[in-house]
Amino acid sequence: MKRIVILIICMVSAAISFAQSHGSVNIEQDDRIESLISKQRQLYKLDSSFNGYRIHVFMEIGNEALKHAEEVKKQFEKAFPDIPIYLTYAEPYFRLRAGDFRNRVEAEKCLRRIKPRFKEAFVTTDMIYRPKLD
Repeated sequence: MKRIVILIICMVSAAISFAQSHGSVNIEQDDRIESLISKQRQLYKLDSSFNGYRIHVFMEIGNEALKHAEEVKKQFEKAFPDIPIYLTYAEPYFRLRAGDFRNRVEAEKCLRRIKPRFKEAFVTTDMIYRPKLD
């Protein structure tokens, strides 16, 4: 029985090595594929957002909410000029969220820097911007 298994293994190995050394692959690509790839690149540039994480810094409702949000945004930009911050309005709240993090670990690491200055900050899911392609 062992001899049969060894013989089969040897035959399969020989067949594989023969196919690898004597075979060639010729790929014929339809011209439309390159056109589709080009269109995908254009769409990627237009829609540069995807699911990720941001740090929620501020949220307020009311007549003075926009004014307060802009003040907090200026404070944040002064304290953390290397972290992008975004002011958004989703009825009825003005929100400030910072960063464009692909994973929660990156966001939590940045949160540790921000938390001493902005005590109410926390990590949340959000649509983030893709890194720039050169």
